[in-house]
Amino acid sequence: MTKGPDKNADNLITVYIDQGLEEIIPGFLENRRRDVQILEAALQERNLVQIQIIGHRMRGDGGGYGFDAISMMGTALEQAAAREDFSAIRRHIAELIDFLARVTVVYQR
Repeated sequence: MTKGPDKNADNLITVYIDQGLEEIIPGFLENRRRDVQILEAALQERNLVQIQIIGHRMRGDGGGYGFDAISMMGTALEQAAAREDFSAIRRHIAELIDFLARVTVVYQR
């Protein structure tokens, strides 16, 4: 079964997830959408600690749910916050927004 945005197939990012995670994946992705809002507010407030915390959590959680790309984005956010690189933080937040808009999940047995 496939769940995700109904968009042009050329722009989709397909992630294959174990069917056993089907009930929790929508909540996981919704939490990442909430993270975007928190990250944007933290960036505006220049709250690097908050950005590092969210990046660290994304780094740890992404792979466990089958989203290696989210883990990589979390690592990049965490490192950019440690460097106080606000331009990179903006780019990585934009990457996360783009990923969440284009991701389609295919559940496999």
